[in-house]
Amino acid sequence: MAQRIRSADGLLQVIPPPGHPAILPQEGETNVLITSALPYCNNVPHLGNIIGSTLSADVFSRYNRTRNRPTLYICGTDEYGTATETQALKEGITPRELCDKYHVLHKETYEWFDIGFDYFGRTSTPLHTEICQETYKNLGKNGYLEPQSKDQTYCEDCGRFLADRFVEGICPHCGYEDARGDQCDFCSRTLDAIELIKPRCLVNKTHKVIARTSTHMYVKLDVLQPQTEQWIKSAAKRGKWSPNSVVNHDLEIIDARMKGGLVPAPLTRDLVWGVPVPALGREDDELMKSKVLYVWYDAPIGYPSITANYTPEWKKWWFNPKDVNLYQFMGKDNVYFHTVYFPSIQLGDKRDWTTLYHLSTTEYLNYEGGKFSKSRNRGVFGPQAKETGISASVWRYYLLSTRPESADAMFSWADCITANNNVLLNNFGNFVNRVLKFISSQYQGVIPESGDETGPLSLNDDHDSVFITEVNRLLKEYIDAMDAVKLRQGLQTVMAISQQGNGYLQSSGLNKALMTSNPKRCAQVVSRAINLIYVLTALVEPYMPATAKAMLVQLNAPARAVPDLLSTDILAGHTIGIPEHLFKKIDENMADKFRDQFGGNEAKAAVTATTTEASPPAVALSAKTKTKGKKDGKKDAAPLVFTGDMTPEMIAKETEITQQGDNIRALKAQPKTPETDAKVKEEVETLKRLKLELAQLQSLT
Repeated sequence: MAQRIRSADGLLQVIPPPGHPAILPQEGETNVLITSALPYCNNVPHLGNIIGSTLSADVFSRYNRTRNRPTLYICGTDEYGTATETQALKEGITPRELCDKYHVLHKETYEWFDIGFDYFGRTSTPLHTEICQETYKNLGKNGYLEPQSKDQTYCEDCGRFLADRFVEGICPHCGYEDARGDQCDFCSRTLDAIELIKPRCLVNKTHKVIARTSTHMYVKLDVLQPQTEQWIKSAAKRGKWSPNSVVNHDLEIIDARMKGGLVPAPLTRDLVWGVPVPALGREDDELMKSKVLYVWYDAPIGYPSITANYTPEWKKWWFNPKDVNLYQFMGKDNVYFHTVYFPSIQLGDKRDWTTLYHLSTTEYLNYEGGKFSKSRNRGVFGPQAKETGISASVWRYYLLSTRPESADAMFSWADCITANNNVLLNNFGNFVNRVLKFISSQYQGVIPESGDETGPLSLNDDHDSVFITEVNRLLKEYIDAMDAVKLRQGLQTVMAISQQGNGYLQSSGLNKALMTSNPKRCAQVVSRAINLIYVLTALVEPYMPATAKAMLVQLNAPARAVPDLLSTDILAGHTIGIPEHLFKKIDENMADKFRDQFGGNEAKAAVTATTTEASPPAVALSAKTKTKGKKDGKKDAAPLVFTGDMTPEMIAKETEITQQGDNIRALKAQPKTPETDAKVKEEVETLKRLKLELAQLQSLT
């Protein structure tokens, strides 16, 4: 089929698609390095995990390719640490076998969602060990490491120290009976396992747990703090960070840990599965034998180590702050480690690292009035999205249109189906299909001569000046939003442009009658509409790459770069492909079926509410009001049970809990004073009360 496309510098995409080998930064250009938080290799991701990091990062990486910027998107599974060892114990396999299993599941899930990493790696590689150990040695050489001896939980029956996630017990602050060794899920306080009352070994709860002294290596974050603060203020200004828990609009440090003064942080753990601690050539080397590096130290180093597995020239990306801008995507709970902790490690290393330019974080995506929970079969996890028969493009569109950028968002099957039927099918798809079918049926698939000159359309056009001006305004709005990483706004603008196209067809009266009465005007309308569709292929590519690809096949055109102005690029005499519908209608009644399938109530039986990584603490409580008797007269807390969908009262209570949590976080972000401390304690008590009320409501279902 004949192709007639305008020839101009920058018109077409020249940056290769994701996965192309040897993407390297170019001197003097805007080079974009993108990472998304490395998912733990101990479970499959749910929709909230996907929108929170990997999908959002994919959109931004694809956008930069449509702007012809050298772009590298790196991710992989975070495989070391206690979370992996704990899950491996539960599944009765080795940590390596567990990581091999979940690495494949993660990779398959992301591939189905069209998430296009340039390289999806893992942290359990020789290169990862090498880079972690080299950085550790540099910290030691530069005087930032010191050993400290502290009491830790030790299991006499296991014959080893218990890492955070191998121990649970009673919270010393609120009395919650199933607090983890690193955090209490009830009062949200950060804990040290040694603080727990009546600690229990998770390998076997009958084992005897005692306190025993162990020596670990600590990084002197307190000594590094002045450098870190100076870097944060400079980086936040340069990369236009949005106000978060680290800095405010005035670039003042508001992170509570920094305001209270950073303290030395441990870099080693008494584990088997991890990067071995290297010798520093010091007297204390003997104390570090058989220990491994702490996962929160080695995980961020996974970004450069995975890049090193992608290309031997990885340092051109990671030691090139002059030419490379680093964008990182993650959920809000990971902010500290990427804005304070890891930058401190890079500063202590003293090499010329590429450091964070812009951080994009999300709040939480909840599910149908509740929380995602693997244990209760509540929500869509990993490859389950494919089981619905809904295309990856529709999934991507709906998740990105509800991206929780400034507040928690709620997944709803009814809203998802409405988005497909009303927006994608009736707006976007209708515009594309109507134009292509008209050209196919009335012009035999060949673009007619419109009389328009090639290149940007004139703003003084006799017929369409308002239409052209509005499209150009929206194009600028799209570019501004995307450059600022406002991905949801960018998507809204794409749909506003397609709506302009629908309005244009309506106002110009494109039909057979116009073709007969005014063939020149009809050809002009067709030309401008087809070129707007060509623009839309570039705008929608970051969000729905499969849809963009299908549109290009129907247009019979090469991939276009994002333009600044609407222009005549597909020329007269060009032959289009075969028009086909981009989307199909979803029966609204399917919402009930999907709720039954993924809502956690299909078994109609009680399911124990167990705390999981996918089930936040708001609904994962032990009900102290429900007990069962024992022969010795003692009573144990019985677990909550969940027997159906969330009731309206439960939904309302969860909304209160979410709002209360936001209130507490806002208070903690304020300067620390006796008044704010007192207020925080008061609000925490309210939060505890609300959670207990929710627990009581759940126990009645």
